Amino acid sequence: MAEVRLDGVGKVYADGTRAVTDLNLQITEGEFLVLVGPSGCGKTTALRMVAGLEEISEGTVTIGDRVVNRVPSRDRDVAMVFQSYALYPHLSVRDNIAFGLQLRKMPKGEINRRVQHAAEILGLTDHLDRKPRNLSGGQRQRVAMGRAIVREPQAFLMDEPLSNLDAKLRVQMRAEIARLQRDLGVTTIYVTHDQTEAMTLGDRVAVMSKGLLQQVDHPQALYDNPVNLFVAGFIGSPAMNLMRARLERDGGLAVILGSQRLEVPDTLLTDHPGLEDRLGHDVVVGIRPEEMDDADLDGATRDVLTSKAELVEAMGSDVMVHFSVDAPRVVHGEDPDLDLEADAPGLGGGDADHTIVIARCNPRTRAREGEPVRISVDTTRLHYFDPETGVAIRSRASEPTQTESRKEA
Repeated sequence: MAEVRLDGVGKVYADGTRAVTDLNLQITEGEFLVLVGPSGCGKTTALRMVAGLEEISEGTVTIGDRVVNRVPSRDRDVAMVFQSYALYPHLSVRDNIAFGLQLRKMPKGEINRRVQHAAEILGLTDHLDRKPRNLSGGQRQRVAMGRAIVREPQAFLMDEPLSNLDAKLRVQMRAEIARLQRDLGVTTIYVTHDQTEAMTLGDRVAVMSKGLLQQVDHPQALYDNPVNLFVAGFIGSPAMNLMRARLERDGGLAVILGSQRLEVPDTLLTDHPGLEDRLGHDVVVGIRPEEMDDADLDGATRDVLTSKAELVEAMGSDVMVHFSVDAPRVVHGEDPDLDLEADAPGLGGGDADHTIVIARCNPRTRAREGEPVRISVDTTRLHYFDPETGVAIRSRASEPTQTESRKEA
């Protein structure tokens, strides 16, 4: 295994299209790093530059102690697992796994040893003599991974390997990939557009948008401390509710959401000194669905939003209650419809005058569609963003990092 480093890496195609800009990443030995973002954000292009399948326009890629910009893909000592499996239909599972080793003219005994070892790890021992057409989707993906494992590379590169599987099998394979990577300890870069995959698999997660690295951190840190509106809206399911509000001090500190008021702790300005300059001005407030609940269940009388339930979705373990707040909606994504497609189909997510908010409520909620609803909010868990730049408002004294200085995409 080896460290993989990208320093100022960029990609510009012949027609002038820029896919990746100034990408700086250091993946340590044995680390599992996930590149995540919406379609077209540059994540697959970045992976293909590491693999040697795309020419690097700017910067350097280093694998181990070797700069590989001009090293052919076959000589980079990395193994790639593709979305499409890329198996040879006329070869057996055994021969598919062994194919790359046979091309290298490795001794037959060593090939057999490696194939058998990979098959045992992946649970393919009983399928070695079968053809790919006789395997399930999950088994085919295991064969593709086996072909990568036997090469014993310095790094694994995985390009959305689970996207062709059904939901249940995807969850199962996700757990298997995590176990496999942990057992092998091989440096791994994994590309996905699925933020749930990213959060559950990665030691660290790098979020990309429009070819720019927005933030790279441990999964929980991304969730708790998004550096801008894009990361806030992209990480989490359902997505963080984002709306324009006003911060006021009228007896006590409060966030004004349209005609409604949420009192916030007096420690807010201590915890977020950057908000001192925002008193009396607009901010973007973010509320995660899980920081809200049915106020009639917990008896809350303060920090409550009152509205009418537009949609109630019973999920078993919890209930998603969609309701309207008369505060302007904030779009967080590359595409104005990104959050609608993911989280509020048919409701439109709000407009210039109101926002459809989603609360993740206790399954005992008595909320019903078309009826009044009272939703309590944990105001100690609110997020605040600059409405002009989209950057998270924290301390005035802190220096912005590369990712914190990115404007909201």
